[in-house]
Amino acid sequence: MKARHDKDLWLIGILTIALAVVTAFVPSSPARIILGLPFLLFFPGYTLMAALFPKKGSLGGVERVALSFGLSIAVVPLIGLVLNFTPWGIRLYPILISLAVFIIAASGVAWYRRRKLAPEERLSVSFNFRPLSKVKLPFWYWQEQPLAYNTVSLVLAVVIAVAIAGLGYGVVNTPRVGEKFTEFYVLGPSAKAENYPTELKVGEEGRVIVGIVNHEQEQASYTVEVWIDGEQTKLRIDGEDRYDIDVELENEQKWQNWVGFVPQKAGRQKVEFVLYKDGVPYFKQPLYLWVDVEAA
Repeated sequence: MKARHDKDLWLIGILTIALAVVTAFVPSSPARIILGLPFLLFFPGYTLMAALFPKKGSLGGVERVALSFGLSIAVVPLIGLVLNFTPWGIRLYPILISLAVFIIAASGVAWYRRRKLAPEERLSVSFNFRPLSKVKLPFWYWQEQPLAYNTVSLVLAVVIAVAIAGLGYGVVNTPRVGEKFTEFYVLGPSAKAENYPTELKVGEEGRVIVGIVNHEQEQASYTVEVWIDGEQTKLRIDGEDRYDIDVELENEQKWQNWVGFVPQKAGRQKVEFVLYKDGVPYFKQPLYLWVDVEAA
């Protein structure tokens, strides 16, 4: 039996919208992973290929699928790189929205370019369903195919395996919903991980943005200290000098503020930001900056 349709772009759009709905309303559902895998690894590249090559026969089926996976693996990090230079950063919803917009926009271009072609020239998707008794064993099937076809198939299999392994590693090493942890970060003046104060004069204030996010599933007490060259120093916050910052945060509550530090001697110095939770250092290695300090 053979079924044929031209609704691949519509199907991708519907699945993309379904993923957005699941992520927003049922974030812990297995459907999020099932829909998320093709959303990350296949849809961006496929829709881009459909926009670039709308004509039937311009690419073979295996080549199109292989390039779709390859382009997806290239497009997703590029979108993440662009997001890193925006106020939204690399977070779940900005990534979801950005990729959805890319996929829908590429689908729109592909649909428009297909409509410019004669019906018989438009790319269509076909599915062949055969009885199991007529399905050839992979070994014999590969023997009958050209070398180029088998090479592309092998490369495609390796790309898919590496992509799934990388995604699996990320899932395993990402804190799961309900896992207890605390975010602690130090950002530059532009609220990004760049342009930190690295050159100061003795007595000159260096300013950074310090943030804490509580994911401990309960209220937590935090303390922040600043150490320069192994000695605790005063920090400046809201125009006031003090030796530490005490913060009480409810679960999922965030604290962020400007924090200043003033080196008192010349030389290359290590400025450390130490986070305590309930009076105990939270990290074995504190966050730190290297600052070159000149004599005033």
